[in-house]
Amino acid sequence: MGKIVTFTNQKGGVGKTTSCVNVACCVALNGYKVMVIDMDPQGNATSSLRGNGEFGKHVKSIYDVLCSNAKTTDKNVILKTEFQNLYIIPSNINLAGAEVELAGLKSGREQLLQNALAPVRDDYDFIFIDCPPSLGLLTINALTASDSVLIPIQCEYFALEGLSQLMNTVKLIKKFLNPSLAVEGVLLTMYTNRSNLTKSVADEIRTYFGDFVYETIIPRNIRIAEAPSYGQPVITYDPKSSGSLAYSLLTEEFLTRNKKAVNFK
Repeated sequence: MGKIVTFTNQKGGVGKTTSCVNVACCVALNGYKVMVIDMDPQGNATSSLRGNGEFGKHVKSIYDVLCSNAKTTDKNVILKTEFQNLYIIPSNINLAGAEVELAGLKSGREQLLQNALAPVRDDYDFIFIDCPPSLGLLTINALTASDSVLIPIQCEYFALEGLSQLMNTVKLIKKFLNPSLAVEGVLLTMYTNRSNLTKSVADEIRTYFGDFVYETIIPRNIRIAEAPSYGQPVITYDPKSSGSLAYSLLTEEFLTRNKKAVNFK
């Protein structure tokens, strides 16, 4: 059975989408079949994986899956990217109205994504979900459908602000909707050795989360910022950059932790 991992943090600008697409691409390059689900109306994960082209005007998106009864088994819902072993259910601007539409449902609105993925999850080794920077129904759907949650945290002053709210949401999802939901790990992002504040925040996060914090730290790196404008993850845009090397190391750590979850290759 494929493992579903949600990348989430209601605080924006923490490297959530960047981490999701780069880990997904790295895992795929390691020989695993991977799908990314872009649950963010901004569609940044979608644009980061478009390669040298576009997905086309007639493809469906995660909005159609959640709000228009499109099936994940339809050929124009799950799309092959230009990257090896990597697929995506894209997002578009229509998803911005999905929260309001889903709120009008009387029952089952939290399980829409879970039910939609049931027919295809076994076709993939890993499914990674990129969430919007909020704790609304889109994120709740992602957490309800997932086996685990990976939390990117920026190494800056307000890093822990709102984190208790996120962890409380995870606990509520676990209690009422998804008893098997676990914390996959906590990822430190945008790290710089030149700042004592950065080091202090990183130490505080490690104290708070303990062994859940990945040893690999993602540094501030201009190549990471440039890559999405070329429709690529940094690991294909500039494989020798410090950002690319960090995500490669993170992927090794992620796969080592997940040896029991898949047939390790």
